[in-house]
Amino acid sequence: MRQVINKISSVDFNDLAERKHFGDIYEQLLNDLQSAGNAGEYYTPRAVTAFMVDRIDPKPGEILFDPSCGTGGFLTCSIRHMRDKYVKKVEDEKLLQNSFKAVEKKQLPHMLCVTNMLLHGIEDPSFVKHDNTLARPYVSWSQSERVDIILTNPPFGGREEDGIESNFPANFRTKETADLFLVLFIRLLKPGGRAAVVLPDGTLFGEGVKTRLKEHLLQECNLHTIVRLPNSVFKPYASIGTNLLFFEKGEATQDIWFYEHRVPEGQKAYSMTRPIRVEHLQGCVDWWGGSKREDRQTTEVAWKVTLEEIKARNYNLDFKNPHTVADDHGSPEELLAQLEVAESKTAELRDQLKNILAEALLR
Repeated sequence: MRQVINKISSVDFNDLAERKHFGDIYEQLLNDLQSAGNAGEYYTPRAVTAFMVDRIDPKPGEILFDPSCGTGGFLTCSIRHMRDKYVKKVEDEKLLQNSFKAVEKKQLPHMLCVTNMLLHGIEDPSFVKHDNTLARPYVSWSQSERVDIILTNPPFGGREEDGIESNFPANFRTKETADLFLVLFIRLLKPGGRAAVVLPDGTLFGEGVKTRLKEHLLQECNLHTIVRLPNSVFKPYASIGTNLLFFEKGEATQDIWFYEHRVPEGQKAYSMTRPIRVEHLQGCVDWWGGSKREDRQTTEVAWKVTLEEIKARNYNLDFKNPHTVADDHGSPEELLAQLEVAESKTAELRDQLKNILAEALLR
């Protein structure tokens, strides 16, 4: 501990280069120490964060909101993106400094996020509020509070405390945290505003409130792309299928492009030692079609679904890759017959082992 303190004490925080490197080290520490709590939160792999930020392409002066910011991964990625691409003058940096809004419910991640902002050159990180975004009544969000961009991984699988759902319209009331956040995202975006959100498979195929929510989303926004991620992306903190939803406020959805991200060849799954990396998502970047998403092509991992098909499935968005041939495991009758043979062989071997052990004990 003394060695660590001595090393940190030697950093000159007035030197921009040294401060930037320390910020990178701090983010790596956050990434290595990340853990899931009991409220459904899973911290987003940095490769996924960087990909989402790159596709949304935030610019200085646009208001970017993360209503469940954790330790600030989306914010720091956005800061780097804007400084690398758009900050050329002092005025650009001033716009960047005033581009963010964020909220974090838990005390420790909130403190880590504020520190993260300071280490990334944000002079006033007071925009990071320690609060529960969902505790505020839905109707109280005014026109002046609309934002240009929402980039977030809302907690999912968690349940909100009693009474929170009453802040929302009756037809969207639920205790599922991710659903409540999605309702709020649709309201908070300005016309023309854009969003990239991580959501679980359950949101895509869920019924009841989820069906009404998806219908509302497709009416109010153009849900133009869903990137389907393998279950192992969030391992070891969660083994759940997740999706990246990209949508823009103002025009109704006419069709949705799906892109299935696959684990690289030679690797069965992502893990702590072999996590998802930025280069793994380059195939999706190449297919994307630029800022206007032009000339997208159907491939073995990309396909398009029309609004009519979605309505015919009662807004079930859990579309599987139509180009993937399901494995033929044989007929149920054949499988049952094979199981009976295997069980019979197992019983025979067990009896032989019992006889051998009995003879050994008699000697």
